[in-house]
This record gives sequence, C-alpha cells and structure tokens, in this order.
Amino acid sequence: MTSPQAVGVRAAPALAVRGLRKSFAGRTVLDGLDLSLAPGEFVALLGANGSGKSTALRCVVGLERPDGGEILVHGRPADTASLRRRMAMIFQQIHLVHRRSALDNVCAGALGRLPLRRSLTPILFPRELREEAMVCLDRVGMADRAAEPAGRLSGGQRQRVAIARALCQRAEIILADEPVSALDPAAAEQVVALLADLAHDQGLAVAAVLHQPDLARRHADRVAGLLHGRATLDAPAATLTATDLATLYAPDHRRPDPTTPGPTAPDRAAPHLAAPHPTTPHPTTPDCAAPHLVAPERAPAHHHADQEPR
Repeated sequence: MTSPQAVGVRAAPALAVRGLRKSFAGRTVLDGLDLSLAPGEFVALLGANGSGKSTALRCVVGLERPDGGEILVHGRPADTASLRRRMAMIFQQIHLVHRRSALDNVCAGALGRLPLRRSLTPILFPRELREEAMVCLDRVGMADRAAEPAGRLSGGQRQRVAIARALCQRAEIILADEPVSALDPAAAEQVVALLADLAHDQGLAVAAVLHQPDLARRHADRVAGLLHGRATLDAPAATLTATDLATLYAPDHRRPDPTTPGPTAPDRAAPHLAAPHPTTPHPTTPDCAAPHLVAPERAPAHHHADQEPR
C-alpha cells in the first residue's frame, strides 16, 4: 500500500489530538499539543527528554488522564472502551510474560474481546484465536518461535512478538513508546522498518517515539517534533534538517523546572550579607559581628575580670 504522502494526499485522520494539556505537580508537560495521524501513515515523534512525547501517547490510550484538550478516534471522542480497543500501545519495556510462549503472549492481545471464561488461562484460548495469533507471528517473522518462552528470546525478537500482540488485538492505531531504545542498531532497524511496513502495507496508523533521527529519516513518512509540550515541527521526514534537530535538542531550549529556585534579587539579599552599621557593639559581646565581615573601628572595651578577650 502506498502511503498518503507518496501521492501528496493526506487521508482523514485516524487519530486527532487537539489542545492536549497535562501537568504533574505544577510542572507543565503538555501545553496545548496538536497532533494528527492518518491511516497508512508512519509518524516519528522526536524531541528532547521531558518534551512530552511519552506523556502524549499515555494520555491518548488512557494510561494518563489529561487536564484538557480533545482526543478523537476516527472523528469520535476516545472516551469509551470500544474506541480505545482500536488503539494498541507498544512499550520500551515490552511487557511480555516471560514464562509463557510467544504464541500465548500474542493471544493475550485478544483478551479485550474474549468472554471472561475464555480468558482465565491460555489453555482456554479458542483454536480460532491461536490460528489468528500464528498469522500475526508470521507477519512479524516469528512464526518459527511460536512455542518458545518469551524469556528466551532476544530483545528485538521480544519486541516483534509485542507488535504481533498488537496485531492480534486488531488495532487500527499503533502507538510505540521508544520501542527500540534498548535494542542494538541492527535490531532497531528491523523493528522500525516493520512498523513502517505495517503502516504502508496494512493501512495502519502508526506513531513511534524515537531518539534516532536517522531511523526517522529512513522509515517515517512524517516527523512531529515536540518542544515544551507543543508540536513545533510537522514536516515530511525526508526534509528533516540539522537545524531542525538543533532546535529540538538544544539544551538552552529546555523548559526550566519551576521548582528550581532562581537567583536572589539584589533587593532581597540575605541580611548577613549587608554591611554592618558602624555602631559600637555591646561591651560584653565583642564577637557579635559575623566572622567574615570586617568590624568597624571602635574604642577598646573594658572586659570583665572573668572574661578573656577573643
């Protein structure tokens, strides 16, 4: 399937985020984020740590409750379980059950549509579901490892099983939060290429948080760059420039932490930094001035008999 950008046409969005806002303990993470994702499109989310990329995805799938804004799935508010089931999340930590086989883990993607009695244990998974899960494993190149426990697979293989689980969920929108940050370069290339293929070949809407701009250039259709909780860059991935990246990742563009105290104003200097008034101190307390300040000249004081001069 040819991506919408290849023919210069933007399809109606499968996912639309408008004015999304989210704060944690007084710190603004999302500040009116706007984002869209079309069927058949692979969008890479770029930006420095703390720019709001992961928080945005978590708000979209319901793992975080946004403070404001609108999330639409195919034009409808994503406030029901039936609509949220049309979205699947892929995590950096992968979240497979290591002692279960790859096939059982993929079948778990269908739990949202199974009757309760069928979801209590993998033994009760219906045959039709296992056949569908095998098709999903084959799609990601892992059919030959279906019976192997997930804990024995490599990181790249486990991530492909997680993608197969999203396919078994029958999701129309796949959101991946740093899916390759823990993988070696070769495995990362394979996983990102797989996500792009799923978008272009199966018409899925795919967005992935990446910290590898080169991977975004090679595989993504579009790049959305986040800065201070807003999308400040939205452009075809092939047009991404070094200047764009410098703007997104420059340290001086990071949002300051509001809990960090700023410099003290000159008119609010601490009292012990002010110069002392040149008055003669009490004769019994010749050392009352701060040690780092120069005491003013004064007449010698008479000391009590039981008090040694200091």
